[in-house]
This record gives sequence, C-alpha cells and structure tokens, in this order.
Amino acid sequence: MIQRVFADKAKTILKPDDNVIGLAVAGSWLTNEIDEFSDLDLIIVTKQKISADKNLMLDYAKRLGNFLSGFTGEHVGEPRVLICLYDNPLLHVDIKFVTLDEFHTRIETPEILLDKNAQLQKAIHNSQAKFPYPDYQWIEDRFWTWIHYALLKIGRGEYLEAYDFMGFLRMVVFGPLLHIKNDNLPRGVRKVEKDLDTDDLAQLKLTLPTYDRQSLLKSLRNAVLLYRQLRSELYDAKVHLKNDTEKKVMAYFDDIENRK
Repeated sequence: MIQRVFADKAKTILKPDDNVIGLAVAGSWLTNEIDEFSDLDLIIVTKQKISADKNLMLDYAKRLGNFLSGFTGEHVGEPRVLICLYDNPLLHVDIKFVTLDEFHTRIETPEILLDKNAQLQKAIHNSQAKFPYPDYQWIEDRFWTWIHYALLKIGRGEYLEAYDFMGFLRMVVFGPLLHIKNDNLPRGVRKVEKDLDTDDLAQLKLTLPTYDRQSLLKSLRNAVLLYRQLRSELYDAKVHLKNDTEKKVMAYFDDIENRK
C-alpha cells in the first residue's frame, strides 16, 4: 500500500525534528477502506505553530517525498491543511499542521504514528472527537430562497448556473441529510453510492439533471420532494418551518413551469 509506505517514511523523516511532537493519520485509513484511489490524511503536531506561514508548511511537505505541488485548503474551510501531490508514485496527501492545543479539537480520533513523550495520546484521552452536524434551522431558513434562485436561473436560460447549483444542494443539503437518515456521518455526498439505502440513493439520483430546461425543472421538483420528505423524517418541532416562504416560492415554481 503506497499510502502506508509514504506514512512510514514521513515518520522516519520527522522523528529527529525537535519541533515535531508527533504524527498521526486520519481519514479512510481509520476504517481500513484505503484502496488505490485513496488519498492520505496526515496530521503533523508541532511545538511552534507552522500553519501561520505557508512557506514553512511547504518546507515540511517537500521533505517528505518527491513533491510536485501543494496549496492551502481555504476553499474547504481549512487553511491549516496543505493539499499536496507527490510523484513516484503519484499520490495525493493532505497534511494538516496543528499545535498540541489545536490537536485536542478534532472531528475523529486519528491513529498515532509518532508520539514523543506520549503527548498525543494524552491529548486524545483528555478530549473528545466531535463531527460537525448540519443545523436544520440553518438549512430551512435558506432552502426555499435557494429554490427560488435556481428558478431564476432556469427562467433566464442560465442552465449551466442552475445545473451547478443542483450540485451545491446535493453537497450541502441532501447528501448530509441522507447520510444522517442512514446513520452515517454527514460527509456531503462522499460514498453515497455504497453508504445509502438503495431507495435513498435512487431518490438522490433523481436530482441529477441534464442540460435541458425541462430536465432542470424536473430535477428541481424532485429536490423539493426529497427535502420535504427528509424534513418530515429528521426535523423536530424546534425547527421553525418557513411555510409562507415555501408557499410563495412553489407558486412561482408553478408559474415558471407553465411558461413556454
């Protein structure tokens, strides 16, 4: 397994570094699901903060292998991660740089590869992993305005914009909610092909349009039906439903559908 070979090499390289407290690995490594298409998620824990300086992050990354390129992960909300590509063999490696204090806050419990003075193990023992779950009220407050936005794009003939927006809804709304329904962690649309119930996956696929007005409207209508179903199954009485907004938007939906 090329990921394990890389991780073992990284451990050997980092061990003599006085600033390095430890090295851990997360992601699919933890569930024994690594295959030839998997990336590698490393966590480097240091005494001095590294993530404040991109050049320092790159210096560490370049020491670990045949480095091709790397960039920080602001686009996924995590600037402390350096997203790297290595060669010989070609391998995607995400390297997260944290201090010991930052290591306490985590979404999963990583496997420790290097732990000087058992500091990482102590941090894990004294903290608890907490995966972020979606805020149902946050979704409900936005969903009908999002549907209206998609209708505007379809009505204007901006089909690519509407097409891409459907992907946003799957990533932010339907993927997470369907994962929760199926007792999975709400990881967007990751691994929905194998982790969702067959019927749930079939309903999600009905939100996939083609580049066509009628297909976009049909997939958007299916998205509304799916959201209503998930809302009734998952939300409790504490979530305030935007019934008036929903009614107005769906009347506009009917109007757009009836236009030629």
